[in-house]
Amino acid sequence: MASTYSDITKKALWKENPVIRQILGICSALAVTNLVANTLVMGIGVMLTTAFSCLTVSLLRNIIPVRVRMMVQTLIIASYVILVDIVLKAYFPDMSRALGPYVGLIITNCIIMGRCEAFAQSNPPLLSFYDGLMSGLGYTLVLTTIAIVRELLGFGTILGYEILGDWWTPWTVMVMAPSAFFVLAVIIWIVKSVTEKKDAPVKQSAKQEVQVSGD
Repeated sequence: MASTYSDITKKALWKENPVIRQILGICSALAVTNLVANTLVMGIGVMLTTAFSCLTVSLLRNIIPVRVRMMVQTLIIASYVILVDIVLKAYFPDMSRALGPYVGLIITNCIIMGRCEAFAQSNPPLLSFYDGLMSGLGYTLVLTTIAIVRELLGFGTILGYEILGDWWTPWTVMVMAPSAFFVLAVIIWIVKSVTEKKDAPVKQSAKQEVQVSGD
């Protein structure tokens, strides 16, 4: 279990990234990654919801009865999601309409419940808040990468600004929802390849040590 801010950052952003390592929250990859703007707003919503939910669960961890722990956590998460939805409708109505019901579905995001149960339930408030924030950031970075690829190839733009010009023929397939899974699969493949290449010398060294000790 991570016990320092540095450990939490490394695990949430890379070693145990919730999307590319644990394959959590991928429904959002299908739903909102056709445009970078939508993805950023969704990511910020998940970051804030995860961070404050973990903070609240940590503050109440010694008070909540074990038998209703999961229900209380769900209620806490839902409360913060409602706040995010209200803020979007009040100050960013166009974005709220663009995201539609997907903001409310943050409640069902496995990452949030996972961090509340696995970390916040047994760690101090500030550390839990940071863990939730970094987990949300790790999620946001991966989804933003997917959105950049999809919007660039599907529309020729990034955040609505034309990048590729008139010469580019938009790929209709990249606008369609299944393309998110193809892009995510490529990202996971690249990450796995880099990790295996990086770990290869360590594994080889460990294998040689075992052989020497066996002799």
